[in-house]
Amino acid sequence: MTPERAVTTESVDTPTGEARITWHPARAARLVLAVSHGAGGGIEARDLRALAAALPPLGVTVALVEQPWRVAGKKVAAAPKVLDEGWRGLWPALARPGLPVVAGGRSAGARVACRTAAELDAAAVLALAFPLHPPGRPEKSRAAELLGAGRPVLVVQGGRDPFGRPEEFPEPAGRDPYELVEVPHGDHGFAVPKKAGPTQEETLAVITGAVAPWLARLSGRE
Repeated sequence: MTPERAVTTESVDTPTGEARITWHPARAARLVLAVSHGAGGGIEARDLRALAAALPPLGVTVALVEQPWRVAGKKVAAAPKVLDEGWRGLWPALARPGLPVVAGGRSAGARVACRTAAELDAAAVLALAFPLHPPGRPEKSRAAELLGAGRPVLVVQGGRDPFGRPEEFPEPAGRDPYELVEVPHGDHGFAVPKKAGPTQEETLAVITGAVAPWLARLSGRE
């Protein structure tokens, strides 16, 4: 097997501060998946690490994006409008000649990707642990962000996510209806209790096993 190229890190100036991109490049890449973190953590999240390990051998370059607030060492995420501005500012750095870019993120990062996908001409959106509502507040729905992405969307959602269980999501609608994959027993960080049955490794395999063929369909390589 041909070894993958070395992981590199790139700093990018944006209107809201310095962002950082950690590149996990694929040889003979057919697309770029750019994914950002949530409001409570960084690119060390288990699902982001799993995608960065699994996808490059399949021809997908993975760009793990750290928002400026995270690079600056702050513990509290910036406001949604500031997050969107930072994402817009770093987007040109994600372009690679001839390669479509899929916008993605987990939790708050998924909201950013949905809100900006159409204006940035993203090829599609990967929404990991989309925060459909604050815990215990289903009346505060953010479904409009998901339904208004204007691009094909794959939602990967834990079965016991307090920010929105799979059965709480609205019916897909519109020209670009979203797809939803449930991760059994997963919480908002896709952690599973030991008594649940599936191991943590098996749970991460559910995530990568859903994302990889979806990306393959997008690139016409299925």
